[in-house]
Amino acid sequence: MDLLRRLVLLFCAVGSGLVAGLLFAYAVSVMPALARVDDRSFVEVMQRVNVAILNGWFLVPFVGVLAGGLLAVALHLPAAGRPALPWAAAGLALYVATLAVTGLVNVPLNDALAAAGEPAALADPAAVRAAFETRWVTWNVVRTLTATGALACFAWAGGIVG
Repeated sequence: MDLLRRLVLLFCAVGSGLVAGLLFAYAVSVMPALARVDDRSFVEVMQRVNVAILNGWFLVPFVGVLAGGLLAVALHLPAAGRPALPWAAAGLALYVATLAVTGLVNVPLNDALAAAGEPAALADPAAVRAAFETRWVTWNVVRTLTATGALACFAWAGGIVG
C-alpha cells in the first residue's frame, strides 16, 4: 500500500509541477514577450495558443492531477497513511483552486478572445486586448502560485509516506 501511495503522490507532484511550470513560463516569458507586440498580433497569437494548448500532452496532467489528488486523499485515510493526509489534502485543495481560477477566469477570457473574431478583421484590436490581457495575466500568476503550492504539498506528503 505504501508503494501505491508513493506512486500516486509522485504522479500528483510531477503533474502539478508540469502545470505550475507551464503557467510560470507564461508569467515570466510568454506574456512579457507578447506585451511588446502590437494589439492585432497579440490577439492572433493568444487565439492560436488557446487552440493549440488543448491537446493530450496538456490535458493529461491538467485533469489527471485532480483525479490523482482525490485518489491520494482516499489512500491516506486509513490510519497508516494519516501522517501524509493533511499534505495530500492541502495539495488537492490548492490544485482545485488552480482549476477553479482557470475555469472561472482564464477560460472565459480565452473564450471571449476567440469570440472577438478574426484578428485581421477587428475594428478595435486594442479594445479586445485591453479586455483580456491585464486580467488574464494577473489570474495566471494566482494559478501559478496555487499550482506551485500543490506541487510542494504533494512532494512533502510523498516524503512522509512509509
